[in-house]
Amino acid sequence: MEVGSLPVELWRLILAYLPLPDLGRCCLVCRAWRELILSLDSTRWRQLCLGCPECRHPNWPRRPHLPPVSWREALHQHALASRTWTQNGSDLHSSACLHLFRRRKDRRVWHVGTVAGGGYETLRGALAAAGPYDKLVLHAGVYEEQAEVSLKVPVEIVGMGKLGDVSLLVSFDQQCPTARLCNLVFMPAWFSPVVYKTSSGHVQLDNCNFEGCQIHIRGPGTCQARFCSFAQGSSAHFLGVAISLMDSCEFSGGDSASVTVEGAPVSERNWAFKHLVALAKTFTMMTSNGSTEISNQSGKDSMGAGSHGNKPLEGVNTMEDWSKQEVDWETNWAKQKCRDSLLPGQDGTMIEEDGMETSSVSSEEDDEQNGEKSTCLKLSYDQHGLAHLSKADMPDSSAFPALLSLSAELQRDAEARDLAASVQGCLLRRCLLRDGKGGVHLCNHGQARLEANVFRGLNYAVRCIQNAKMVMLRNEVCGCKASGVFLRLSAQGLIAENNIHSNGEAGLDIRKGANPIILCNRIHSGLRSGIVVLGNGRGSIRSNQIYGNKEAGVYILFNGNPVVSGNHIFQGLAAGIAVNYNGRGLITENVIRQNQWGGADIRRGGDPVLRNNFICYGYSDGVVVGERGRGLIDGNHIYGNRGCGVWVMSSSLPQLIGNHITHNRMYGLAVFCRKDTDSAVGREGYRGPENFNEEGELMAWESDIDSEDERFSSRRPITVALVENNCISHNGAVGVYVKSSEPLNVVANMVKNNTGAGVSVIQSAQLTRLVGNCVLCNGWTGVTVDGECRVELRSNGVYGNNCHGVCFRGDGLIVENDVVGNNAVGIRVMDNVLRNRVQALRGYGISVKERVRGVVQENLVYQGHPTSTKTPIRTNTQNLECVVLNNSLLTPRSQALWALENPPPRPHSSNPSSVTPSTLPAHLAITMTNRITASVESGCHNNGSIFCSIL
Repeated sequence: MEVGSLPVELWRLILAYLPLPDLGRCCLVCRAWRELILSLDSTRWRQLCLGCPECRHPNWPRRPHLPPVSWREALHQHALASRTWTQNGSDLHSSACLHLFRRRKDRRVWHVGTVAGGGYETLRGALAAAGPYDKLVLHAGVYEEQAEVSLKVPVEIVGMGKLGDVSLLVSFDQQCPTARLCNLVFMPAWFSPVVYKTSSGHVQLDNCNFEGCQIHIRGPGTCQARFCSFAQGSSAHFLGVAISLMDSCEFSGGDSASVTVEGAPVSERNWAFKHLVALAKTFTMMTSNGSTEISNQSGKDSMGAGSHGNKPLEGVNTMEDWSKQEVDWETNWAKQKCRDSLLPGQDGTMIEEDGMETSSVSSEEDDEQNGEKSTCLKLSYDQHGLAHLSKADMPDSSAFPALLSLSAELQRDAEARDLAASVQGCLLRRCLLRDGKGGVHLCNHGQARLEANVFRGLNYAVRCIQNAKMVMLRNEVCGCKASGVFLRLSAQGLIAENNIHSNGEAGLDIRKGANPIILCNRIHSGLRSGIVVLGNGRGSIRSNQIYGNKEAGVYILFNGNPVVSGNHIFQGLAAGIAVNYNGRGLITENVIRQNQWGGADIRRGGDPVLRNNFICYGYSDGVVVGERGRGLIDGNHIYGNRGCGVWVMSSSLPQLIGNHITHNRMYGLAVFCRKDTDSAVGREGYRGPENFNEEGELMAWESDIDSEDERFSSRRPITVALVENNCISHNGAVGVYVKSSEPLNVVANMVKNNTGAGVSVIQSAQLTRLVGNCVLCNGWTGVTVDGECRVELRSNGVYGNNCHGVCFRGDGLIVENDVVGNNAVGIRVMDNVLRNRVQALRGYGISVKERVRGVVQENLVYQGHPTSTKTPIRTNTQNLECVVLNNSLLTPRSQALWALENPPPRPHSSNPSSVTPSTLPAHLAITMTNRITASVESGCHNNGSIFCSIL
């Protein structure tokens, strides 16, 4: 018969009446008939799937309102899974001859209950008469046994009618190799809450309800449960299982964990092990190939469903909006007060203006400057040693490192790849765990695999402790009262492609030596932090999207030491990453943007390595190093923040090396001496450590904090904060602002094109060293030092600034600097000036004002104008204590000879091409600081040069 002889619609109407076996036979007729049968997916196949008494809607219990991809495929998978219990080949295939007479087809059916024409009245009596693989059909009613019932032969027990018509108050002890129970309601017997247990055989549970009871599976026993409901505190306990499957089950209303997995998988295997492994791998392949349903359906509360795109949350500025708001930063900055644009509580960042008393140039100097001709003799200084840091354009979003997919991460990480492929222990797939105390509890070397589940409204979703190991893929964890996922006591595992959101505490809580791999998750909208790592917790946190959390996106404290790499952390209501209370960690190649407070916040002994990150577009400062903060901040791009690029408290000891700190609205780098106050703590956006408890109980943190690990025992002590090889440019106020009570070393930095002064030292109770920096083309004075500040300027290049080159009112030395091409006085000083090369386009080369004691010696002053008759060095005639010796004025013989040479323009660099933010060696910070520390410890604290022995 040809299909084309009748309309296709008519054929579909006819075939819709065929039972399942006849549909299968029609598929074998020809290809056209097969395609016709397959086209009945939404009609006949759907009807057959929903009419099967052994299963429920394919998307139950998570999303029963959504149809599956294929009703026929769902029915096919159900048919395969429901027959696992009968594949015990040792009983049925003892010989090739007996294969023709398999007892499976000749098994008897026994009826139990009130049946017309006979049947057994009790379940125990029917089991006594049943043979291997017989089927017991229980008619509607309640069956109760007063003692434990043992299953000694393989048997199938099926309830007749709708689910709920047959109830059992029975406790089963399985002693046979296999058994199946279907369409039953289990309630606890009067003598035990355990309704089913097995320690060696395999049990299959299909479409059953468990109410207020437990099942216990002990290895090498196995269990396969499908479309079961565990209500009123029912739970499943697995002890030492090699493998068990829980597919499409619902757990609700428990006062303890719904699923408990304890003990390492036993080495002994029962007959069902290989079949369940094959079935589990089929599940895994189906989930990884086509299951993006968790991501696609989880909500409009998330950022880009199922993808790693950077779609913003509603009501939050996009990158484009941000750029539009900030295009006029530089043009409008001088016209408005910084405070007017700050967020509430941010008033502590901007201090008084950067020593603008330098603008009080005498009227005499003003007149002389205004009278100079526009023509001048300019010295070339482009070939200085920091020219490689001159290019500091603000990156756009296309420069951000892209989030890697899970497959790309697995290709890079062999350990994660092995975990993703492993199938061992308890496998939970497509389950719903809701409205109870706990979801899944793993302990004492237990193993579990959690795929495509929904955890909702629990106290916690998953707790993994005591060397347990889990694989957690494509789950949704939301609405937990405490943290979503806890890992403790050396727990390990892979947590990937999950949607973790809207939890009362942290989305992920890692402590006490736990070391998971966390890849490609979306962790957002939490009432506290996204990820917390503390108490010697570790872990590898990579390629995640962490956004919209009320506290820090990643919070590291109490010796937590994770690797945080390649994540996008954005639009948080507090800091992007916070490292506090002796936290550590390697934080590299992340995009940290649009957070309300500091992009990275380091305080109270925090000592991370912050390397090659993009920290941008924050509503406050880019990086905050608060009281007693430490750490290596290396090679980062810090730009476009509304506060400072880097905000440092002088009691901290950071090392800032090779960063690009550009286009921030306030200071590029600001160093302050005041202590953290309540308002300063408020900028962190998180509560104190006493609140980091588990399910309400207080923790004894002393037991969590071990001695310093090998990373700290091998690091030499750091006693002076270091700022080296950074590019600090195009910021809205001063490039480097110092109001400090501690020593500070500022070495080999490019400070250029800032709206205010290049470097401004307002307070420096201990020695601040400015060595080998290039201070170029800033909107005000190049370097300004206020009175009573202890500062040493050595080997710097101060070029082309819009006011004085150096205005120095403090105590210290100005030695071997090049101060050239500035628009006012070259060096305006009240202290010692030795061996500098100076040229001022207008004004004096060196101006010593007021009656001060100092030495101006062996300086070389280049003529600024060809017709200038002004003395190169101006001193107060009434000042008899200022010594001026052996200074020279140089006038050009020809323009070709008019250059800085022997030595070339400062600062110098032995190998500038190799010192870039991306290639700067990690040990450079420690090496330089050790050299500086050696000089400090030697006791050289007078006005002499502290750098003489090391430069």
